Amino acid sequence: MNELSAAHDAAVTDRERLTRSAYIGDRDLAARQSLYRWQTPRYDLPGMVAEQLSDVRGRVVDVGCGNGTFTQRLRRDRPDLAVLGLDLAPGILDGVSGPVAVADATRLPMATASCDAALALHMLYHVTDIGRAVSELSRVVNRDGLVIASTNSDGDKAELDELWRRAAGDVLGSGKGPARISLSARFSLEKAPVFLGEEFGHVETIELPGTITVRDPAPVIAHMASYRAWADQHDVPFDATVERARAILVDRIARHGAFEIHCKGGILVCRR
Repeated sequence: MNELSAAHDAAVTDRERLTRSAYIGDRDLAARQSLYRWQTPRYDLPGMVAEQLSDVRGRVVDVGCGNGTFTQRLRRDRPDLAVLGLDLAPGILDGVSGPVAVADATRLPMATASCDAALALHMLYHVTDIGRAVSELSRVVNRDGLVIASTNSDGDKAELDELWRRAAGDVLGSGKGPARISLSARFSLEKAPVFLGEEFGHVETIELPGTITVRDPAPVIAHMASYRAWADQHDVPFDATVERARAILVDRIARHGAFEIHCKGGILVCRR
């Protein structure tokens, strides 16, 4: 998808969809996270974030903390930090140990310069006004504060996109079917430095390429099914396409022994 449509933007950022479907709990997010268990090299992303914060003392806010992967790791490894988790979706915070609060990334409920670091990890693409959210991150950190964001590359998991299009085409009887929705496209690894550079003089991108190798279709199908909240955006029967993808994978793994997915994410470390 070279040009993002207004419908795509609306679907990815729709508050009702995010809070009452996509992130009403952590099942779908956990399914997407779990696919990385089969990645080589393995990256300890929460550990990498903690390492970037090694010189930080005081208060850290995790904006869009989701199911608490990063907040809980920081609380375990850095008990000296005061870590606050914020998320737009109340349901996904149910299993996250406190302190946490419901908040909008474009209107953070924090005083100016009240934090020593802020995290925005795999979430800024869900914000309607990304620039406003970046301004808020800049506002709440102090002069020497650190902001860490993360996202995926435009070319991330191309094999999954190709699998979806083949399965969708089979369901529709039309050769290649329509592409699946891309959550990170609005704030991809390639686009992110421009957004972040509006507020921060130094933005360092740390790329994290890898290969996911599966010998069982289950984790791939769980990942695909985790996009159910956006089923209406795919112009193809969603469940039928997922099941067709499963059949294609079963056959491919039987013939080749494995299915490989090339992925590329990264973190962006921002300073003034």
